[in-house]
Amino acid sequence: MGASKSPPPKRKSTTLRHLFDLDSVDASVMLPPPPEPRTSSELLSSISACSAAVFTFTDPWESPTEQDLKRRQLSHILAALRSAKGSLDDAAWPPLVAMLAANLFRPLPPPAYPSLPQDLFEEDGPMMTLAPDWPHLHIVYDILAAAVAGSDAKTLRRHIDRGFLRSLLALFQSEDPRERDRLKNVYHNLYSKLAADRGFMRKQMSAVLLDHVLEADRHCGIGELLEIWGSIINGFSVPLKEEHRTFLARVLLPLHKPKPIAAYHRQLSYCVTQFVQKDAALGEVVVRGILRHWPVTNCQKEVLLLGEIEDLVESLEGNDEQLEKIAVPLCARVARSSNSTNSQVAERALYVWNSEQFVKMASQSWEQVIPGIVECVEKNLKWHWSKSVQQLTASVKKMLQEMEPELYARFLMELEHKESLMVEEERKRKMRWENLEMAAKM
Repeated sequence: MGASKSPPPKRKSTTLRHLFDLDSVDASVMLPPPPEPRTSSELLSSISACSAAVFTFTDPWESPTEQDLKRRQLSHILAALRSAKGSLDDAAWPPLVAMLAANLFRPLPPPAYPSLPQDLFEEDGPMMTLAPDWPHLHIVYDILAAAVAGSDAKTLRRHIDRGFLRSLLALFQSEDPRERDRLKNVYHNLYSKLAADRGFMRKQMSAVLLDHVLEADRHCGIGELLEIWGSIINGFSVPLKEEHRTFLARVLLPLHKPKPIAAYHRQLSYCVTQFVQKDAALGEVVVRGILRHWPVTNCQKEVLLLGEIEDLVESLEGNDEQLEKIAVPLCARVARSSNSTNSQVAERALYVWNSEQFVKMASQSWEQVIPGIVECVEKNLKWHWSKSVQQLTASVKKMLQEMEPELYARFLMELEHKESLMVEEERKRKMRWENLEMAAKM
């Protein structure tokens, strides 16, 4: 008998959850217990030392002992900020901001898979490029968060300028999800406190989103930026300002166009729904904007948009006037999607009819809606290759016949008459060609 084979080594998990679990371990276990806060001069000395020594963790000549020493110093600064009573002394702010800038604002590593869109970076997808200096970086982010949380708006305005905010925004390009998560929280806290700079921060975030739409550049932080925007939109007062309506029309709706929409669609849909809930009159604008960017060959994107329009209809419950305006284009779009040769798209479109609110919307315009629906239903029953799609189509047909039997029967007869005319026209066309061929042989 041959020697037994040793089991293969277990593959390290690369899921986002595993990364965040490791992050929590780094914060709670790997760091030594910080010393008690000492004098302000020693705190300034630690800040200065952390500004001077910046480690990349990629250079083999870097000393592990010095790296560990800096980590202890960063831990001491963090403990001092968290235990401080009141705001940090003004004398400590300039060197602290300089230390934060020296450690945070750095060239980001190149993407691990530059040819792949970021929507492919899922739980079981290929690994993204992680920040090699994360053992120091995550403490620096915690220091920034503690400094912002423990200071009032007046102090922050004196020491954090717009250049610092602009550099923070550029870090959303990082592929490391741990860094983007911390960055999102810090940037949102700064937005909530720096009331005088909110307009500037909104414009800068809008510029990043627009650049993603117009230049189709790879950007990993669109989802995090939209999460911040979701919180901002939730705080908009009613009636909405023209600036906010413009943002919806010129930034959020065009974000439905890029191919990697799956990477941020959940956050985008939430932002759009927030607008519609605040002003139902925007429902028609949103629907037409989404339909304008409807995909032709991207099945995954089409499934996402079908779910979004279903949620949109649900959010307009009680606004019959707006529902009547969007009923015809939405039902026509759902009907065409139900004829898709992709079974996932067709099934998702047919599942929309399970929504009571969607059926109620369609019922307000049956005369305009049913002809297209009848044609698509009958086409599926005759020609679609998927049995599950045919079964769902039969269920939709049964529901429509129970709700509007006379209308369905009338338009079914009109469809059969139309098809018979087309068959007759095809027969005549073939006869003309046969006569031409016979004449040519004579």
